[in-house]
Amino acid sequence: MSKYTDYQFKPFLRDAIQALGFETPTPIQKEMIPLLLKGKSAIGQAHTGTGKTHSFLLPIVQRINEEQQEVQAVITSPTRELAQQIFDALQQLIEHTDIRAKLFIGGTDKKRTIEKLTTQPQIVVGTPGRINDLVKEQALFVHTANILVVDEADLAFDMGFIEDIDGFAAQMPERLEMYVFSATIPERLKPFLKKYMDAPVHINMKDSKPVAEGIDFYLVPTRSKSRGDRLLEIVQTINPYIAVIFTNTRKTAEQVAYYLNSNGVRAGQIHGDLSPRDRKKMMKQVRDLEYQYIVATDLAARGIDIQGISHVINYEIPEDLEFFIHRVGRTARAGNKGTAITLYEPSDEDALARVEAMGIPFERKDIAKGEFVDMKDRHARKNRQKQVNEIDEIAKSKVRKPKKVKPGYKRKMGWKMDEIKRKERRKRGRMNK
Repeated sequence: MSKYTDYQFKPFLRDAIQALGFETPTPIQKEMIPLLLKGKSAIGQAHTGTGKTHSFLLPIVQRINEEQQEVQAVITSPTRELAQQIFDALQQLIEHTDIRAKLFIGGTDKKRTIEKLTTQPQIVVGTPGRINDLVKEQALFVHTANILVVDEADLAFDMGFIEDIDGFAAQMPERLEMYVFSATIPERLKPFLKKYMDAPVHINMKDSKPVAEGIDFYLVPTRSKSRGDRLLEIVQTINPYIAVIFTNTRKTAEQVAYYLNSNGVRAGQIHGDLSPRDRKKMMKQVRDLEYQYIVATDLAARGIDIQGISHVINYEIPEDLEFFIHRVGRTARAGNKGTAITLYEPSDEDALARVEAMGIPFERKDIAKGEFVDMKDRHARKNRQKQVNEIDEIAKSKVRKPKKVKPGYKRKMGWKMDEIKRKERRKRGRMNK
């Protein structure tokens, strides 16, 4: 399908799609929507920012029977923020219908939630732990649901939620349709998939570009300065709508946020150690644009979706390089432009080479008089050294040690080799012109 209008969606869905301004399905949507409409279990392997949320929401809403007041689809996401985002996107699609959807996440009053479940929702969205709790309490009845979506499955596995999903999936119908979305499919996740999925279609979008179009990738060396001082220079150079600064640990995030605030830059924090109340408060402040800068850990790269991020700053290169893609994927969304700035030291060269192999086109930049300026490619010296070594090898191959040596033969060999090198350098110089 080349346009959303090519799908035979119900009128209210067509209206919702038009109101959202959607015209052309993304690659993952073109692959997954037909499979969900047909009821064929599938694994969708795609990076963040590819439009996967609507690739399952649209066909699920299309298939809901409004007359049946029972759970028909369960959608799980490993973090509260991601579950909330899915639920918000769902509400936009069903706003003018009688379809009942409920969000079940931790950090809310479980007792009150159970009291309100006298009528079962038709679509369940939530975190695995809370959904499993409600099922075990016999308040939520998932045995009627034929559809199960596991979003961000690799993150759910890393966070230890697969057992929770297994807990309530076991109570769902034997002929269960299961749709798994994940950036990667770790080996340890495969036994779980095999248990519930019989010959699923595997859609792998990793052959396409790993990150969105419209991102400029700046690589800024720390040089003789500390990372903190260099970061402050960057912050004073850019004027972002919202910038997210990524660190590898909670401790570093706290230190960076403190350093920025001490230097007059108001910066918020988002990391795993925030209490549910503080996390919710911080997200509200971010959405209300009270912070222009947010310091976050990698969990936030997968667990939040803040609208309007114009800049991503990698204070450190992630230890798991897959997270580099998740980090930079927070910007340049919905057709907007974005800038991803990465600080680095000489010790980061190996990691940078592997990131480049993933398709990231870095531009090396310095900061002068409050502006980014181009620097020589960091590979230039290495390439120049390689060229010098090649010329040496050519000269050595053309000048052989004589069978009968005479006094001064080494000096004469050296002269001949120098002459060959000069000629080779002149030759290469003419070619480069």
